[in-house]
Amino acid sequence: MRKKERYLSLLLILLIGILIGMILMLFRQGSFTFDLAEVKVTEVSRSPVPLFSPEELEKIDDRFLFRSVARSVTPTVVYIETVISNRNRAASDEESEDSLWDRFLPPRARTVGSGVVLTRDGYILTNNHVIQDAVRDGITVTLDDKRIFDARVVGGDPSTDLAVLKIDAEDLPAAVIGNSDLVEVGEWVMAVGNPFRLRSTVTAGIVGALSREVQIINDQYRIESFIQTDAAINRGNSGGALVNTSGELIGINTAIATQSGTYQGYGFAVPSNLALKVAKDIIEFGEVKRGLMGVSIQTVDAGAARRIGLDRIAGVLVSGIGTDSAAEEAEMRPDDVILAVNGTPVNEANLLQERVAMFRPGDSVILTLWRRGKEFDQALILRERVILPPVAARVEEFREEELHQWDEIPERGENSGIEELFFEEPGFLLRALSKPENPQQYNIYIQRVQRGSEAWNRGLRPGSELLELNGESVYNLSTLRSEITKAIKNGTPLRFKVQNEEGAVGYFRLY
Repeated sequence: MRKKERYLSLLLILLIGILIGMILMLFRQGSFTFDLAEVKVTEVSRSPVPLFSPEELEKIDDRFLFRSVARSVTPTVVYIETVISNRNRAASDEESEDSLWDRFLPPRARTVGSGVVLTRDGYILTNNHVIQDAVRDGITVTLDDKRIFDARVVGGDPSTDLAVLKIDAEDLPAAVIGNSDLVEVGEWVMAVGNPFRLRSTVTAGIVGALSREVQIINDQYRIESFIQTDAAINRGNSGGALVNTSGELIGINTAIATQSGTYQGYGFAVPSNLALKVAKDIIEFGEVKRGLMGVSIQTVDAGAARRIGLDRIAGVLVSGIGTDSAAEEAEMRPDDVILAVNGTPVNEANLLQERVAMFRPGDSVILTLWRRGKEFDQALILRERVILPPVAARVEEFREEELHQWDEIPERGENSGIEELFFEEPGFLLRALSKPENPQQYNIYIQRVQRGSEAWNRGLRPGSELLELNGESVYNLSTLRSEITKAIKNGTPLRFKVQNEEGAVGYFRLY
């Protein structure tokens, strides 16, 4: 009997120990995933001279140029391993048949990536997605000399997919940061990183294009103006270095375009100028200080140039001006064309975003504008970004329960006061919510826009409220359906006046 009691006591002690261990693990993996680094402001700046001067480059035999660059750059690139939490799995995953232990112990996974040493005292630049969802004390950095350090997150910026880590080390080999504005299509570059856990891998290629927007960053305020290269980049290269033949860092490798999941010839890197600005802000403030103009923009194409009377296809069209914005203060107007920022030409909307992202709130920039046949310079003082709730959440008539259920509502939802209108040819879905005071009138929202469609190419994006169609306010669904259907059939213009999630009003023309 006593022997049986002893076994039961031991079993009870064992179960209590397991329970305590589970509680400690859950606590350790709490909502605070990592500590912020205690930031001491370290100077991070572009090098005044390249790693190799033109004279030195001339002395290096072409056969050994890449070897010389690799020897100098590889020690500045680190291997990052991150333990991440899978607690935020999709509902479908949570409903899968997990074991008993999986239900009590949230699963973890290990991801790998690369980083670039910015300063000799241990600040490291990498991609935000490399360290996203990391558990506390879950990030380790391995240097090229195989020393291993625990890393702390100083801060991250989802809009550029960049983040800064800090390790407690001194006298590290730091990257020589180049000027990405001087990069040209066709020049040789090298990618250094850790693909598939293969440490310190070097590949070579050329710059294939500049200012690429591939819509890979999942953030409302994303800034994509990538350097495209055919230097081989794969999983694990994220956060690594893209360098030129002078050994200068000109980009942070971030993404690939592929149908197989591995390298197919197209890699993309965040330009070093933008990366340097983001890193400086994070190190100094713990976050990015980004100034905004407060405009809706789209790249000028042949149709837009013809409509506004622009004699060439150039610049970025201002389609809307935000209320109480920097652009409104500078007396900018819809249909203005921004040709340059501080004298640097901008011919793509994402390139304009990149240029403006170099500045902080309160900075003054000089815009070269075209308006009704005249060119002039206009000073604009950037404002701080104020994150507003979506337009839908700011409309009093909306019922909160219905807003949360939008994605679950059937295509025809008259009983709940909600309807959907899908127009396949232009490629957009409208969602309408009836007004409580008059169920026959609706607030109309652009719910989805199909990528690559006419609507998408014209700059229409989901989340905006449709205010006017062809100069008339829209409340009646049958009239709205009739007007759009007729325009699609006859190929006549559709002119939309919309208000985006930041409150800016813009104008878009289809057909």
